[in-house]
Amino acid sequence: MRILLAEDEKSMSRALCAILSKNNYAVEAVDNGEDALDYLLTGEYDCAVLDVMMPKMDGFTVLRKVREKGISVPILMLTARSEVDDKVEGLDLGANDYLTKPFESKELLARLRAITRSVSSSADNTLRFGNIELNRASFTLSGPSGAMRLAAKEYQMMEYLMSNPGALISTDRFMEKVWGLDSDADINVVWTNLSYLRKKLSSIGANVKIKASRNAGYSLEVEA
Repeated sequence: MRILLAEDEKSMSRALCAILSKNNYAVEAVDNGEDALDYLLTGEYDCAVLDVMMPKMDGFTVLRKVREKGISVPILMLTARSEVDDKVEGLDLGANDYLTKPFESKELLARLRAITRSVSSSADNTLRFGNIELNRASFTLSGPSGAMRLAAKEYQMMEYLMSNPGALISTDRFMEKVWGLDSDADINVVWTNLSYLRKKLSSIGANVKIKASRNAGYSLEVEA
């Protein structure tokens, strides 16, 4: 399940990304309202977590603009403010729920499960390309010769590739989308996880391959 996290406090953002990734969510994090709006208008997410107080554009404005565009993605508002009027404003603008800092991680996860439950039950949780399938609920990659449950980063990379078949995805883009802008991870982790994915594709009898284009990036293509 893909989540957009908009939180400008770096330590909080890192902590939330770690919690969500550990619970098998694919997280993309931004640190200001303008980026949050751009991502929500151009990307496909199962849920968004928006901090109210953000630079460039506050969470309420992002929420209002998203709903004005007819985007119905479930949105959880995250804030340090606990006034009733603030909660009412967020809910009136179209927020699905409201969580006040500080909070327990298990409460955050429970609220996310609640607001995405109806979406998950009705949406197609399976990505298909060539003769392989990726189940977004179980994180299982399957093909003619079997099925394998992917590790968190492998799953996020494969989901990104299968959501954009044939498109070139650079190493830097993988780092941004999967590890996050503030990650201290070495770029070698991209190549390592791509190597793991190639081996797993081979083991399940896939007729697709991860093609490397020199100095450009990687793409998922059906083998001729």
